[in-house]
Amino acid sequence: MKLPIIDSHIHIDQYTPQKQVEIMEELPFYKIEALIAVSNHLSSAKRVQQLAQHYNTIKPAYGFHPEQPLPTEVDVIHLLDFIDRYHNEMIAIGEVGLPYYKKQKNPNLRVEPYIDILKTFMKRAKLYKKPIVLHAIYEDSSVACDLLEKFSITYAHFHWFKGNKQTVERMIANEYYISITPDIFYKERTRELVKIYPLHLMMVETDGPWQFEGPFKRTQTHPKMIHHTIFEIARIKRWPLFEVYDTILQATKNFYQLP
Repeated sequence: MKLPIIDSHIHIDQYTPQKQVEIMEELPFYKIEALIAVSNHLSSAKRVQQLAQHYNTIKPAYGFHPEQPLPTEVDVIHLLDFIDRYHNEMIAIGEVGLPYYKKQKNPNLRVEPYIDILKTFMKRAKLYKKPIVLHAIYEDSSVACDLLEKFSITYAHFHWFKGNKQTVERMIANEYYISITPDIFYKERTRELVKIYPLHLMMVETDGPWQFEGPFKRTQTHPKMIHHTIFEIARIKRWPLFEVYDTILQATKNFYQLP
């Protein structure tokens, strides 16, 4: 059984043009109602915008992915100008956050400039009353929570979240949303998170074209994979499958203000 669902986090602009066409043509067959298409920087945002203008199932989010070198001041200004100009068409600010993996490779990395950029994007999210899509994992997630609380931002989506019990409890109390990837099939931490996180605050995502291990090894990531994730969430939570589909679909629509 496959019911309608939404891929809540995908980098559709990073697929080849041919694969983009293939994915978009196949969405109705797999009952994928929409793709929340995040961007990595200004040129990525422009590509996402172009795709969204061509396909109404693509819902664009504009931001700066933190796992890359710091942008120049001019780069940030140009991206913010783009957001200011097109804020009515974007569905969220994202993907934004903090450079956890970059810090692992370079322990001397100065994080403060990344925090400053994240604050700037949070202010834009607040200004335009848009949700914010966060790359903030492990200890970075508590920093992100501090900032969200500081700016009184309630619509926060922690994509592919990883963190400790205290942060999870804090996020649940604040009603922040998370999204689950196909790594639910081979990562115990994801399975444990699914057990305790409320279903009404949960979405599903692929983060494509990121490739997965386990049963998806050597398989190009496709939005259709979220159906497998839904099945496994239902099994772990011991909920009827149709209720899991409906709850997650409505959670995604409510969060991203989709009809």
